[in-house]
Amino acid sequence: MTTLAPADLANEWLEADGLGGFASGTVGGVRSRRYRALLLVATMPPSGRMALVNGFDAWVETGGRSIALSGQLYDPDVRHPDGPDHIESFTRDPWPTWVFRVTGDLRVEQELFVPAGLPAVAIRWRLLDRSPDAQLRVRPFLSGRDFHALHHENGAFRFEATRTAGSVRWQPYPSVPAVTGLTNGEYAEEPVWYRRFAYSEERARGLDYLEDLAAPGVLGWNLTKGEAVLLLTTEPELLAREGESAIASFGRLRRSELRRRGGFPSALHRAGDAYLVRRGSGKTIIAGYPWFGDWGRDTFISLRGLCLATGRLKEARDILIEWAGQVSQGMLPNRFADQGDAPEFNAVDASLWYVIAVHEYLRAASARRIPLRDREVLQAAVDAIVAGYAGGTRYRIHADADGLLAAGEPGVQLTWMDAKVGDWVVTPRIGKPVEVQALWLNALRIAGAWEPKWRDAYERGRHAFLERFWNEQAGCLYDVVDADHRPGEVDGSIRPNQILAVGGLPYPILEGERARRVVEMVESRLWTPVGLRTLPQDDPRYTPRYEGGVRERDGSYHQGTVWPWLLGPFVEAWVRVHGDSAEVRRRARRCFLVPLLHHLDEAGLGHISEIADADPPHTPRGCPFQAWSVGEALRLDQLVLRDDEGTNGDGQR
Repeated sequence: MTTLAPADLANEWLEADGLGGFASGTVGGVRSRRYRALLLVATMPPSGRMALVNGFDAWVETGGRSIALSGQLYDPDVRHPDGPDHIESFTRDPWPTWVFRVTGDLRVEQELFVPAGLPAVAIRWRLLDRSPDAQLRVRPFLSGRDFHALHHENGAFRFEATRTAGSVRWQPYPSVPAVTGLTNGEYAEEPVWYRRFAYSEERARGLDYLEDLAAPGVLGWNLTKGEAVLLLTTEPELLAREGESAIASFGRLRRSELRRRGGFPSALHRAGDAYLVRRGSGKTIIAGYPWFGDWGRDTFISLRGLCLATGRLKEARDILIEWAGQVSQGMLPNRFADQGDAPEFNAVDASLWYVIAVHEYLRAASARRIPLRDREVLQAAVDAIVAGYAGGTRYRIHADADGLLAAGEPGVQLTWMDAKVGDWVVTPRIGKPVEVQALWLNALRIAGAWEPKWRDAYERGRHAFLERFWNEQAGCLYDVVDADHRPGEVDGSIRPNQILAVGGLPYPILEGERARRVVEMVESRLWTPVGLRTLPQDDPRYTPRYEGGVRERDGSYHQGTVWPWLLGPFVEAWVRVHGDSAEVRRRARRCFLVPLLHHLDEAGLGHISEIADADPPHTPRGCPFQAWSVGEALRLDQLVLRDDEGTNGDGQR
């Protein structure tokens, strides 16, 4: 039996290809989500993602016995075969690697990685002990579907394979990319449907969870004669050199990946690399794996940690230039559809976060020579955003007479608290949300550096903010003023959004005693070791756990649920109000960053989840690999690293 605990077996690993595609799974090998796949590629990077090879069954035949190296879950809750029981060990670094105890004196190692920049996955099995007889068999499961969908048995699936020396090629459907397996194994056709795979995470989320997959045949190797290699790809010409064997290709790619990954200073930096992907001729950021695409708000929040805090200025430049051409009526898209639909502009803050990202990029790159054309493009995008917002744009977004930014109309979710179920907008926050004002005033001050007319607007707006947002009775800031566009109406909900008026942005709006009181209130009522709650526990709307069907989960998304990305603004605010000394930074690292980094060993391994339950033990929920969670941890790591001790970026000294 395995020595790993059930919770360890349920943890998830990710191998991203830098194009939007990825391989992912659980430590135990049981595919718990529809997004679990060996070969999942972006046909129009980073969009058009398709699951092509979903997984496999693997077993070793030795001494007249067949011992599984894999496991599946079938409806109704039948696990077969028992491969997870034979896992002796697992490591995530430098990539997922398992050791299976096949018999008492026979172990098999399985390793898997995705080479950067290629729609491919490389897998190798090898014996760790001598054996007179060990035959490996692997049966791939194929679909050829949109990565959000599910696949079911049908008569159109083509089981036939094209075989050549060292390769096997499948084309399940005419409109789906062909899959080539480069291998040193032998292939035998055994076409069969495997029915009713059950995905436990989908079921827990109240979604369809049953799938049928096609198994065209079985690959076989004699492990006593050497290692078994399988490279799966949609572009074999990019993977293997002419005349190169599968073993040679695997070895070359493996050495290259070891060098590349060894160049990152920490596991957290390696995790951050997974979210930087290609879009067109430029770059963008995937908001999270396995189901998010590149979202505007997430991209610009994440960029500061993923790129600027890590010194990846070229990638930051490419992302910002790529997005600069997307400004429409002062707004940037909040989401690009994965399959062809028009971009969605339903965010008041995405464009403002872009302004912040541009400002911090120009500041970080100031020691280098920034091409004049780049500066002009970026400043023109900032000007278009500020002018568009000041003059008025979609969704009643406009600068009001007091200099603050009003936004919102019924039925639309514009702030980062954007949960919506059908026609129900859970946290509409129509009016003048507090963090939007902090972003707007920062944008005015940034644009005012080269356009004087925005300086007066900044001063007018900041004066109104300080006068109108302070809630003396609660000792903090209102969450929304002029709520629902009613002059003088306020929303006094205690939420973490107000922390952005103190920390997380280049220019704090609130300083002094009031800033200190905001930080103390947020720390005492909203802070947890993995992030900030979105409501305090005594609020009647507080939801302790994020679980249930779509309505239940989305209804609790910002009603108590913890968000790790908010630790970045919070700790920056905490450091500011406590004096910003080396000792304060050391305390901040010890008290706030180190507990967060413990999360690297659970849920999405090496990464930080999107959200967590509001109540202890703060179980990780939502997307297990989240860009802005990792990005803000990297930014926070840099913020609190500037002391006389230093760390290695994993919270260790």
